[in-house]
Amino acid sequence: MIDINKNLKSYKYAVKGLKHLLVFENNARIHLAATVLVLALSAYFRIEKTEWLWILLAITLVWTMELINTAIEKIVDFLSPEFHPAAGKIKDLAAAAVLIAAIFALIVGVIIFQEYMF
Repeated sequence: MIDINKNLKSYKYAVKGLKHLLVFENNARIHLAATVLVLALSAYFRIEKTEWLWILLAITLVWTMELINTAIEKIVDFLSPEFHPAAGKIKDLAAAAVLIAAIFALIVGVIIFQEYMF
């Protein structure tokens, strides 16, 4: 049987995590501005349904990678408060995942919006 209260609590914790991300992570605020801009452009240009799917996929991928990256950074900082080269490498690898997702999103945006803008 599904415990509705337990399920609602899990959503509450997820929203709490998103709030933390937006308040304390500068890159998340940059992603938020980019998300709002891209969604506004998509609505303005009335992009096709399949283009919407690509845009939403790219946005979701970047946000997901940013959340995972932040979680990994918090874990590493907790386990290794002092600098350690291995901890730095772990954090660099997690950041690289966000970079790859952001590059993918940029490519998707260029492919879709170039025909509307030029």
